[in-house]
This record gives sequence, structure tokens and C-alpha cells, in this order.
Amino acid sequence: MYAWLIRPIFFLFHAERAHYLALNLLSLMLKIPGGKAHCRFWYRPRKAAKVQAFGLTFPNAIGLAAGFDKNAAYIASMAYLGFGHIEIGTVTPRPQPGNPAPRLFRLPKDKALINRMGFNNDGVDAAVRNLRHPSVQQVRSQMSVIIGGNIGKNKTTPNATAWQDYVQCFEKLFDHVDYFVVNVSSPNTPGLRELQEKEPLLQLLNKLQDINRAKAEPKPLLLKIAPDLSPRELDDVAEVAIAAGLSGLIVSNATLDRKQLKTAANDLEAIGAGGLSGRPLMTRSTNVLRYMRQRLPASIEIMGVGGVMRSEDVAAKQEAGAKLVQVYTGFIYEGPAFVRKLLAQ
Repeated sequence: MYAWLIRPIFFLFHAERAHYLALNLLSLMLKIPGGKAHCRFWYRPRKAAKVQAFGLTFPNAIGLAAGFDKNAAYIASMAYLGFGHIEIGTVTPRPQPGNPAPRLFRLPKDKALINRMGFNNDGVDAAVRNLRHPSVQQVRSQMSVIIGGNIGKNKTTPNATAWQDYVQCFEKLFDHVDYFVVNVSSPNTPGLRELQEKEPLLQLLNKLQDINRAKAEPKPLLLKIAPDLSPRELDDVAEVAIAAGLSGLIVSNATLDRKQLKTAANDLEAIGAGGLSGRPLMTRSTNVLRYMRQRLPASIEIMGVGGVMRSEDVAAKQEAGAKLVQVYTGFIYEGPAFVRKLLAQ
């Protein structure tokens, strides 16, 4: 029903407006008597194997990638749709509006999205308030949902002092999330990807690890990387991940590449800049995942994300070396039963 009725209705609205409309309708449904039972019956996976990764126990292998619930406002809703983990953010120290709208675009012929959101979020303090909400505590205890905190820097913060933004978010979120992701790979914050370079990246990760290791119970620290890095740059990332003692990588963020798309060139030109996600990213992101798996010790585990639309895509990510798989664009195109479909085989 989603594909032939509900999705066409949502696709009548601009992509970003439809996003929040769908989330608010889902939240409303969960407040209606019988709404939670409906979601459990129709959307949550019937059976799912638990996954041990990063020293944590995940209720299943499928997670919601960062960017979908930037402010931790919809964790309970997403948990009722069967996600084993939900990654909030990207969160920055101060609220920021992101880039001007329109900034999210559908490419239906490619089952893809182009976004230039720009780390729009309400700031880390708002995320903490939402994470303290009783509904979040309830799904964490009853469903064992794992929550990740994806952290970044404010647009106005120069790269030279960017580490202070990451540290601030890390400290404030520490008691409220299960693992952290350092995001230096978004294509939509000017200059951010420069922090992926070997020396600044190692300095940033070491500062976070110094704080992390001083805690009574350190949290897993992961790094999210771009799919557009050269083999030399990927080798540098592997060296940094080992040197910094990371728990894992997330491979990968959106791509800047627009080759071999079915969407007309003039439509792409009209959309303009932004990162591409969805089905066209599957091969590239999986190849990068495989490359990194071959260059990292087993102690550094990988989450695979990018282009997952079918259960076969999940299997391909796992075959390439992913312990867990995240989705975003596929969820928008396939609807609320997506997690169940992915875990059905």
C-alpha cells in the first residue's frame, strides 16, 4: 500500500516538508490507542538475530543513519518501526539553520536523494533534552535499542578550533548515547572534509580519545568517511583509525559524483550542489567498505551504509565486511515496513 498509495501522496510535497509530515503523523499514530500494537504487528521484524559489535549488543543488524532524526525527537517512533539502532545528529554545539531551502531533492528515476542540508539542528542541549524524555528511556529498556551520537562542528567554527566543537558535543552527549560517530565527511559544510586529512584527523580523534579513556566506562568511537576518497587517502584513514584506537568506521557518507544517473542532466543542473545518496551509491560505497575491511584489524568493525534498497544489498554489505548496516534513502522510498523486509531473508 505504501508504494502505490501513501508514497505518491507524500511525493506531492517538497521532500523536506514531506519528511517532517511523515514523522509527525507517525508520532501521532503512536499516541492513538492501538497505534503501538499496529506498528509492532505490521512493521517490526518477526525474528531478528542480535549482533555483537563495538562491545555492544544490537537487537538486529539494521540501523537508521544519521540525518534522519537530527535532534533525537523521533527515537520512539523509529524504534517501533524495528530499527535496531538509531543514530541521531549530526549534532553541533550551537543551533544552526543549515543551508537555505530548498535543500533536499528526490531523484525518483534513480531512487536517490540529493541533499545540501548543512548540519541543520537545534544544538546539542536540545538533543540532550530529547534523549532524557521518558519515551526514549522506555524504548531503550523495553526494546534494547542502541542510540548513536553523530557529532560535528558549527559552520562558523574554523577548522583550527573545530576540535572544541567535537569535544563539547562529546561531553554533553556522553551519558545519553551508546556510541559516538565523528562526522568530518559531510559534503555540505564548507571545508569540513579537510578534517579528513591525516594530521588534523589524528589530532581530533586523539583529543576525543583522551577524554573518552579518562571516563570510567569509555564509549565506542567511530569515524564516518566519504566514498570519494582516493586509495591513498583511504590508506591514511586506516592508519589514523588504528593509531587512534577507534572502535569502528561508518562507510560511507553521501557522494559528490553524479555519473551514470537516469535523472536528466538539466534536472541535475537545476538542483545544484549537494551529496547524492540512494541506490546509485550502493556499488561505490560497498567497494570502499571492502577496501577498508582489508586494511583494518578485526578489532575495528564497520557499519555499511549507502544504497541499501533490498535484503540482497544488506547481504552484499555484510559480505564486504560490514557488521551492521544503516539505511536512510531506502527507507524514504520503501516505507515503514522497510526494516522487516530487509531482515525477512
